[in-house]
Amino acid sequence: MPKIDLHSHSTISDGSYTPAELVTYAASQGVEIMALTDHDDVGGLDQARVVAEGLGMSLINGVEISVTWNKRTIHIVGLRVDPTYPELLAGLENIRAGRLTRAAAIAAELDKAGISGSLEGSMAYAKERIISRTHFARFLVAQGHAKDVKTVFKKFLVKGKPGHVSHQWADMSEAIGWIRRSGGVAVLAHPGRYDIGKTTMHGLFAAFKEAGGVAVEVVSGSHTVDQYRIFAEYARLYELQASAGSDYHGPTHNFFDMGRLPPLPSGCVPVWQDWPELERF
Repeated sequence: MPKIDLHSHSTISDGSYTPAELVTYAASQGVEIMALTDHDDVGGLDQARVVAEGLGMSLINGVEISVTWNKRTIHIVGLRVDPTYPELLAGLENIRAGRLTRAAAIAAELDKAGISGSLEGSMAYAKERIISRTHFARFLVAQGHAKDVKTVFKKFLVKGKPGHVSHQWADMSEAIGWIRRSGGVAVLAHPGRYDIGKTTMHGLFAAFKEAGGVAVEVVSGSHTVDQYRIFAEYARLYELQASAGSDYHGPTHNFFDMGRLPPLPSGCVPVWQDWPELERF
């Protein structure tokens, strides 16, 4: 079985490596099939593919779309999307425009907390078209407000903390529609990261499945070993396939390294089960 990683980020969104560097790093870690899933942007796929082909790897077209469900921010990964599909591109462009609006609001909230210059400082870390909370986190670390990015998200930017801003993203059904009509499959990203109870989690899975979702990240860099088992059971219950991804952002902001993902729990149906990329293995 090849090493597969279906969730990773480059400098096109909030990763530390360029698409070319990320693919090269993944290859050095033994990854043979990978998806580049930048937040709300597919602009790095062409560059990543050139490098992947040169290294004998298979690159899966991907994207991670920010959606709002039940007043909560949820992430949906699209795999095998067509990165030239007009409806998908237009939807992602609208989300990126909303990110700029949110960034200005975050900066205003940090100003109120006595932290000035955060918008300009964070933009310096955003190398492409995306500005995210991670860029604010890197600025806050550099300014000495926290020891690392993980600590920033405990002290700032989340609900009830300085810098938190509510934001309306794309509708879940709308985003899944973009993915499906572009030829892709929709994957519920890292459900273990959502701070919701069991009843709401079941509601999320039901809504995702009803909207046309196909798979869930069972093995994720954001999940514990116990959560692998828990979300394997959710996958079984809702008849969803299982995906696996490190959610790698770079050496200073990652929960799990590329090439180190454990296998899916027994009984899971892999989202990649019929992919032609597996034929050479």
